[in-house]
Amino acid sequence: MFKYILKRILIFIPTLLVISVMVFLLNMYAPGDPVYSIAGIDPNSSKPLSPGAYNAIKKELGLDLPTFYFTMSSKAYPDTLHRIPKKEHQATLSRLINSYGNWDEIRAYHKSVEKMEVAVLDIPRDSLNPKALIKIKEKVRDLYREYKDDKIQKNFEITDKFITSTPSTMVMKDLIDETKANYAAMVNNPTKWKTKVPTFNWYGYKNQYHTWFSKFIRFDFGKSYQSKRPISEEIGERIFWTMLISFISIILTYVIAIPLGVFSARKKDTTADSVVTTILFILYSLPSFWIATLLIVFLCQPEYLNWFPPYGIGDPPSDAGFFETFRIRSYHLILPLFCWTYGSLAFLSRQMRGGMLSVLRQDYVRTARAKGVEERKVIWKHSIRNSLLPVITLFGNIFPLMISGSIVIEILFSLPGMGQYLYQAIVAQNFPVVSTIVMMAALLTMIGYLVVDILYAVVDPRITFD
Repeated sequence: MFKYILKRILIFIPTLLVISVMVFLLNMYAPGDPVYSIAGIDPNSSKPLSPGAYNAIKKELGLDLPTFYFTMSSKAYPDTLHRIPKKEHQATLSRLINSYGNWDEIRAYHKSVEKMEVAVLDIPRDSLNPKALIKIKEKVRDLYREYKDDKIQKNFEITDKFITSTPSTMVMKDLIDETKANYAAMVNNPTKWKTKVPTFNWYGYKNQYHTWFSKFIRFDFGKSYQSKRPISEEIGERIFWTMLISFISIILTYVIAIPLGVFSARKKDTTADSVVTTILFILYSLPSFWIATLLIVFLCQPEYLNWFPPYGIGDPPSDAGFFETFRIRSYHLILPLFCWTYGSLAFLSRQMRGGMLSVLRQDYVRTARAKGVEERKVIWKHSIRNSLLPVITLFGNIFPLMISGSIVIEILFSLPGMGQYLYQAIVAQNFPVVSTIVMMAALLTMIGYLVVDILYAVVDPRITFD
């Protein structure tokens, strides 16, 4: 057994590495710009971040490093493309590289656009230039995004028109001429053959993935984009409630589902079995968000029964003792716990019933009954352990829920748990939080399946791992 557990733990390492790469890539290529998220500024705002401030935040986040240990691309691509600050600019440059292949000319064109961006921000407003400044800023942003010749030429034409429309913006005339010249050099001197020659670039350990994963295994999950607080602190504040409700739900589910499944199997094809089966089928069919909404409306509102509080975990007085705090908290958690439990209870009971029916048909059970063994011993001594195998298999899927929680239940009942935290992070594009929770859930999934394998051997001695 020890040798098997050690082997499984060693398999965890490459599995976790593959999962971490997938989560990291999901984080990297997700929509949105983390620099603007952490700065709390709309990227399309009329007052965007200055290039200097943008680069400072990006360096602080470690986003100025290469993405991975290596890249495989063509000779036309430089090994420094990751140093271009914004992802949308990198995407445009990649398209230009694929079209022309001459990085030096492409970079010169891009630098001249950067100069225009800085210059237009330095022009003071006066009574004549507000419209011109807005249009120039807009077209400069378009030049960062465009890669098709006809659209770029059109942008040049409109930008030139507004630059020459007021005396204050005329200072940019030389810059627009320089940008046009660099663009012409890029178009007229292509080296597309470089795009056909493959190349390999090695960056070493100073890359974004290595930095992120090495911090993760040290439980340094970074900072939240919104609150600027360490993610580990925010998780620590929320994980208790999710794990508490999950743990109680698991206990209730198994304590009720196993005897209920055994009872239904023993009473197969009777009225009692039909009643239990119908009730469980109805419970399993009802979506938790709908039941939660009904409970909030009919049991938590003054217009109806008003038996329970509709949201939160309660707010005990500062001088409240343990039992008073327990009473207040449990009163608030009854409905969320019911919604969290009933679906899995119904499903697990059906699995237990099927497993028990399968075991009761076995020869050794019929032999025990033929010997005159009491029915109670036949069920709870000879049959129960083997019928638990399907139920134990499902146990491995429960572990991740102790971290990820139930998004719907926690939102509807305003519980400060991990599910609500994950939902808020997804909506706000707070991807360090999302990737941390996904990685923790993946790790718990692997641990859960290891525990399941060990429990197999515990309940059925015939199973060995030699």
